[in-house]
Amino acid sequence: QVQLVESGGGLVQPGESLRLSCAASGSIFSFKAMGWYRQAPGKQRELVAAITPGGSTKYADSVKGRFTISRDNAKNTVYLQMNSLKPEDTAVYYCNAGVSWRTLSPSDYWGQGTQVTVSS
Repeated sequence: QVQLVESGGGLVQPGESLRLSCAASGSIFSFKAMGWYRQAPGKQRELVAAITPGGSTKYADSVKGRFTISRDNAKNTVYLQMNSLKPEDTAVYYCNAGVSWRTLSPSDYWGQGTQVTVSS
């Protein structure tokens, strides 16, 4: 079973930046589209960004221009650079290995989640 380990969450003030990392075990990382999802209390889990093995990306409208997803296939790691953070970005962020590019739905391979809190 593939394992995803997330890190980089924390507490920041509005306007500041944060970089999340998700390290994947196994040898299938380079064949999977990866995604970042987030879930705030009382809200549905939503796609934030996704990236194909070749580097094509998709973003939620709410984060376009502020967030950047990237991947390092040699390190089996996907990143989410979050700039100009807003309080509404506060959520638990999860990475997913195997996002469907047709539907943008996630696979069953999730990280444990990392808390991002944006507050003054």
